[in-house]
Amino acid sequence: MIAKRTRRLAVVVALPAALALTAGASSQAVAQGTGAFQINLAQLNDSGSKGTAMLSLQGNNLTVKIESTGLVPGQPSAQHLHGSTDGHDFHCPDASDDTNGDGVLNNTEATVDYGDINISLTTKGPTDMKSGLAVDRMPVANAQGKLSYERTIPVSQDVVEHIKDLHIVQHGIDRNDNKKYDFEGAGKSELDPKLPQEATAPTNCGEVLGAAVGSIPVGGVETGTGPAEENGVPAVVFGAGGAGLVAAAGALAFARRRKTVLAAGRAGGNGAAA
Repeated sequence: MIAKRTRRLAVVVALPAALALTAGASSQAVAQGTGAFQINLAQLNDSGSKGTAMLSLQGNNLTVKIESTGLVPGQPSAQHLHGSTDGHDFHCPDASDDTNGDGVLNNTEATVDYGDINISLTTKGPTDMKSGLAVDRMPVANAQGKLSYERTIPVSQDVVEHIKDLHIVQHGIDRNDNKKYDFEGAGKSELDPKLPQEATAPTNCGEVLGAAVGSIPVGGVETGTGPAEENGVPAVVFGAGGAGLVAAAGALAFARRRKTVLAAGRAGGNGAAA
């Protein structure tokens, strides 16, 4: 009975230590500018668009890889990293955020939830907020509405330390199903009346899921510049989990030693009685 209690106590004591080691190693890796993070893109505006993205940090260089489908064929898709680097908790919107009730969640309505542009994911040139509507430098979906994107961008230390607070939004919908952006579909954009609302309304959104444990599904891009992997698990995750396992193993070894000592004591006591 005493041995069982000892084992339970040892494991209970070890678990907080293991969790602390895991969290500490993960936080340290992000602060040092390493790690890979996955984002699953889910549709907005009933667009049918979805995708997967990977964010890989190496120092102050951020590599962004995106594979998405369900976009407007042959049309540019404005895309950005939205969110805050000051700790504000932004998230992806839903249909209830269509406050004017016109059936289209526009960018202004959605920004309340997903925050301002932090980085414009252009194919070339500047990536600041001012490039948010630089449609001539945004990636273009192919004839099947698929888009592949990859770019490495220098970022600030604030972005490195708050990468988990950011998320990706792609823009562009086809409200009237005519395979192009036009003013008949949803009128003018509230951001720029020279652009159709279809061109700027969000089509999908996804939040960082945490440290990646694999690559984009078959047919997508690889994690590229993420951390070294051990049997398919990034080093940052493997190292932290390994430390937790070491702590737990030490506790169990202690319990086993305790059991052996108690058993030997009982045996000795029985011999003395005889």
